[in-house]
Amino acid sequence: MAIRIALCDDHQIIREGLRSLLEKQNDMSVVGEGINGLDAIRLARDNKPEIMVLDIAMPDLNGIAATRRIVEDFPKIKVLALSMHSDHHFVTEMLEAGASGYMLKDSAFSELTNAIRTIAAGGLFISPRLAGNVLEAFSNRIKPARKARRKVELSERESEILQMISEGKSSKDISGKLNISIKTVETHRQHIMRKVGSHNVAALTKFAIREGLTSLEE
Repeated sequence: MAIRIALCDDHQIIREGLRSLLEKQNDMSVVGEGINGLDAIRLARDNKPEIMVLDIAMPDLNGIAATRRIVEDFPKIKVLALSMHSDHHFVTEMLEAGASGYMLKDSAFSELTNAIRTIAAGGLFISPRLAGNVLEAFSNRIKPARKARRKVELSERESEILQMISEGKSSKDISGKLNISIKTVETHRQHIMRKVGSHNVAALTKFAIREGLTSLEE
């Protein structure tokens, strides 16, 4: 049986390239594509892939938040992050969200197929170039910080809305994307501002970038 794979990346040329290469593998089949985290959740529900290959910095709902939802709601689906970001912050956040693997977009295609087969067999895959940084990052996290930054706890919905705010979407846009009322969006916005301690979009955007919810590079 071929490994069922879904691809989620907001760059069409990357999706098409990956699909073309993966479908040449005798033991792999691409069963769906998406452009953002909301699509990833839909694909998980409707297409039931075994492996979800997704980017981190996607519009509307980023890969970290999408992974957290997918792993919780569809525990049989394994997530492999394929990202341009090598910073250990993104790697550790994805792993803590429940991803089974993380590799870089400039890796060889043979590394991707190896990662997919490893994860499908129940293993964990990290690009060799990242392994040392990841181990160091997890080691540092268990050491007491001299100046611990106050941890801001946002709900899943608040994280989604914060990402969309940082991407410049209006309350009306967010309302339409999430199928909730504008009043509900505004209520969430006020809760986010209170928790973060910021009262303007620029400050919220800075916080979202720092927390890996969005990126100015994409």
